[in-house]
Amino acid sequence: MFKNYPSEVHVKAHYFSAIRRAGVLVPLIFLANLGLAEDKKPNPKYACSEPNPAAMCTPANTCGSATTPCVVDVKRTANSASATPSIPGAKGNSTFCVKVGTTVVWKSSSKNVGFLVDVSEASPFDPDGAIIGGSDREKSVVAKRPGCFKYSAGACVSGAIYGMCATANAELIVIP
Repeated sequence: MFKNYPSEVHVKAHYFSAIRRAGVLVPLIFLANLGLAEDKKPNPKYACSEPNPAAMCTPANTCGSATTPCVVDVKRTANSASATPSIPGAKGNSTFCVKVGTTVVWKSSSKNVGFLVDVSEASPFDPDGAIIGGSDREKSVVAKRPGCFKYSAGACVSGAIYGMCATANAELIVIP
């Protein structure tokens, strides 16, 4: 009498089959959308990979001058380290420019922090080599060689245990 109507067991089987298919499809759709979102994001630009990095320098991102030092504050942040130049509105680890002959003062305004700044293979500074300082010891260097330079800034809290040090990478452009 009810042969055209599916049985209750048959309806439940189709219902659970649909839920299983949705359980497989929903994550796949999510991953596909995530992949598309990744493709739409602009690729991060690295100044040193540009054909003419010095063209990126403007008064808004140039720090110091021949008479005024550029002060870079190296800090240990919650999840990493940061190096922030003394430019109004500058963000930590942002690319900044200095002119040849500018004194760059590396310091830490955070209490009990030591830092190490390592500028690529050929340092633009005099004296060259690692820049080591802390909240109680500034380190001044003079920009001598134009070019684009990658650097890492590491900061540690004094007396810290494992995990209290962090490093960040950034770029610096020295212009003639």
